[in-house]
Amino acid sequence: MADPQRTRVRGYFGMGTYNPKRELNTGTLYRSIFNFGGSYAFTIGSRYKVTRGDTCKHWKHVPSFSYDTFDEFLRSKPKDSILVGCEIDTRAHSLSNFVHPERAVYMLGAEDLGLPYDVRDKCDIIVSIPTKTFESLNVSVAGSIIMYDRLLKRGEL
Repeated sequence: MADPQRTRVRGYFGMGTYNPKRELNTGTLYRSIFNFGGSYAFTIGSRYKVTRGDTCKHWKHVPSFSYDTFDEFLRSKPKDSILVGCEIDTRAHSLSNFVHPERAVYMLGAEDLGLPYDVRDKCDIIVSIPTKTFESLNVSVAGSIIMYDRLLKRGEL
């Protein structure tokens, strides 16, 4: 029997990538967004095309948006949502003790470039995943860790 408390958690999250490069990684991230109950997925920039990595065809289950520019994305961001940049940055809060916003939009950078500094500056908050090496993670792995952490901390798992 389902835990009734799980159905009462308020809020939502969307997740996407800024100018993604690796089609397989983005497809895998989109599959994770579907599996972790994301409200929507998005890409900013034109380098991503739907590929075999998205084996569940996420767009059949989760709304998917494509924006040409970051400014276009910002104009469409849900009202009163918090833009969380996910990046290695000296200003970043560690995911270990991060409290996820009720209405969050998580944005990850491309595998080769990350989130540009001008984009990071427009995020409401930046979060990073602590690792032993301080090297970057694959975008689909990073996104999945963040979504799992959100659901776990909010009592949705």
